[in-house]
Amino acid sequence: MTHIELLGAGGQHINKTDSAVRITHIPTNIVVSCQSERSQIQNKETAMKMLKSKLLELKEREQKEKIDDLKGVQKDIAWGSQIRSYVFCPYTMVKDHRTNYEVGNVEAVMNGELDGFIESYLKFINKNTSQNI
Repeated sequence: MTHIELLGAGGQHINKTDSAVRITHIPTNIVVSCQSERSQIQNKETAMKMLKSKLLELKEREQKEKIDDLKGVQKDIAWGSQIRSYVFCPYTMVKDHRTNYEVGNVEAVMNGELDGFIESYLKFINKNTSQNI
């Protein structure tokens, strides 16, 4: 924390007190300064509040970026963008639109038999990642 000496034309208290404060957060190199209050203590408190606010904003931005990285690419929730289709009538079929894997037994899929879908998706991902390398 440094104390700033004010220079210039000045007002009633400018020549009597050096009340301006500048605080530098060394790890992030964020600098805040305050000279709006009359006393150095009040300026220090105001500057600390400003610094805390900036550090909180920086931390929230980092967390948002981390969450966005974990989410990956997301599609819009709209008609035609679904991953799987379930047909119950007049015939039964479940189709995965990413891998084109189909099963005719909807009841088994609804009861949790998803191994075929998982295997086809893993093959699909493996195939796409090996093509991109």
